[in-house]
Amino acid sequence: MNRTRKGKQSGRSLLVSWVPYFLLIFSCVPVFLVHSSSAAEITIGSKKFTESYVLGEIAKRVLIDAGIPAEHRQGMGGTIILWQALRGGQIDVYPEYTGTIAQEILKSDRALSLDQIRDSLAKFGVAMTEPLGFNNTYALVMRRSEAQQLGVRTISDLQKHPELKIGLTHEFLDRQDGWRPLRECYALPQRNVIGIDHALGYSALANGSINVKDAYSTDAKIEQNDLVVLEDDFQFFPKYEAVFLFRLSMPTNAIATLRRLEGTLDEKRMVRLNAEAERTKNYTRAADLYFERGAGSASGAGESFPQKLARWTLRHLQLAGFSLLLSVIFGIPLGIIASRGGAIGQGILGFASVVQTIPALALLALLVPLPFFGISVRTAIAALFLYGLLPIVRNTASGLQDIPRSLRESAIALGLSPITRLWEIYLPMASRSILSGIKTSAVINVGTATLAALIGAGGLGEPILSGLNLNDHVTILQGAIPAALLALLVQWFFDLLDRVLIPKGLRI
Repeated sequence: MNRTRKGKQSGRSLLVSWVPYFLLIFSCVPVFLVHSSSAAEITIGSKKFTESYVLGEIAKRVLIDAGIPAEHRQGMGGTIILWQALRGGQIDVYPEYTGTIAQEILKSDRALSLDQIRDSLAKFGVAMTEPLGFNNTYALVMRRSEAQQLGVRTISDLQKHPELKIGLTHEFLDRQDGWRPLRECYALPQRNVIGIDHALGYSALANGSINVKDAYSTDAKIEQNDLVVLEDDFQFFPKYEAVFLFRLSMPTNAIATLRRLEGTLDEKRMVRLNAEAERTKNYTRAADLYFERGAGSASGAGESFPQKLARWTLRHLQLAGFSLLLSVIFGIPLGIIASRGGAIGQGILGFASVVQTIPALALLALLVPLPFFGISVRTAIAALFLYGLLPIVRNTASGLQDIPRSLRESAIALGLSPITRLWEIYLPMASRSILSGIKTSAVINVGTATLAALIGAGGLGEPILSGLNLNDHVTILQGAIPAALLALLVQWFFDLLDRVLIPKGLRI
């Protein structure tokens, strides 16, 4: 009788003692969600390349200087992701190009005037500024020395060199004004074509891994790397005049402030800003040059590294913590059901296993078009929650299934109800396995949460993406090292919980 009473107390204390830890994590989330949704009146998005980052910073700066609260969600992805975010209200404004709007967004197979573009955009509740003053068209580039050696001056000249390896951004590979129609237009024979990140493509070009890549005509790296732009002799590429797209519902004072940027940037100046961003690894300082202020000005200094690290880490913990809480809330009951076997149990384990096999980036992409999700924190949390299910479901099920038959029979012989047997005996006995699954899920979530930055959800993925764009290992490590340390701390924390929560007789 005494042992039974102690077992009951141990079971109750085990299960009840878990609650405060997860409630503590959960309590941080509402603050985070409120901050994410209402801290800034205007939310600016940008694509994942230097110029878009810089233009996003300029828009942020001009709005803040006008007394309008604004935030910049950097490097959210490609055209379609930003367009969906704008239409869905997750962002209010982002920099775009007229050729991209006509070809990729409006799906037009002919050149459109600015007025035609405006009329078409208005049907989606979106408006466009006048051009900022420069045309950033697509181009194909090669190393100057190699182009001169092979006698390649125009895109047509590539027809004579089918052996050349071409590396293109993934977006350019799929665009209506991208590789496939370009290849047809010029009858290019090259078949050795790979998809590669925009910034990494320059490194591949420099070390000879590829011979040709796509670029933007205002890329600072073209001059820095002594590259030559191949002449578009068939005039395949349309004009890509830089503009800002914004929601018609945006406050009128914000729209008026944004329009002050119209016609204020020529190509030479934009190249200079891009070069400054890549030289200093600081988009804010580059944007400062637009306002004709030195890099050392107070407003251009932005956040210090400790401040940014604290912001990245807090958001990372909130994303991983809330998704882990959801995984625990749903994973343990599903694991209990799965432990009983049968078709339902196999189905639960099968579903969790299939989700785990989907690449995290693909899972984010699958959730974005769905109602309620879109480009938002919700999408990142949902993806992390689904990713964290399998370890908890599987460990809960296996922990319960490993309970000796003799112990089960003894519990039944004592006349305990099924709920009492589960709560007072089975779960405490399986607690070590369950907590091990939660620990595995937590470590997975901390690592996978870096991908949340791809949809503007923040976290330690921000400096990693920025570093990839700038090809700067130091910036990459600013996110990678804290993420790795955070994973180790989470593992250490759960190892400590093992000693606190697991009944002494069940410890190894």
